[in-house]
Amino acid sequence: MALSKSALYYKNNPKAREVKSLYDKKYQKKKSAVKKRVECNRFNRNNGTYGNGDKIDCSHQKNGTLIKEHMSKNRGRK
Repeated sequence: MALSKSALYYKNNPKAREVKSLYDKKYQKKKSAVKKRVECNRFNRNNGTYGNGDKIDCSHQKNGTLIKEHMSKNRGRK
């Protein structure tokens, strides 16, 4: 499988990859990001999808509910 445009960019630009990595680390420390991640992990464990490789993920909906959704659909939505 070929790499995406952004993956190729970060592969070929180590300085940009370092900047992005620092930003991502800072963002994932936020209380809101931690809360969201904990909610999804709990939801996935309760539904038997955590760590089993089925490519099903927890998705936060606009109304605040959580649903099971394919990882590529969940992460690809803008």
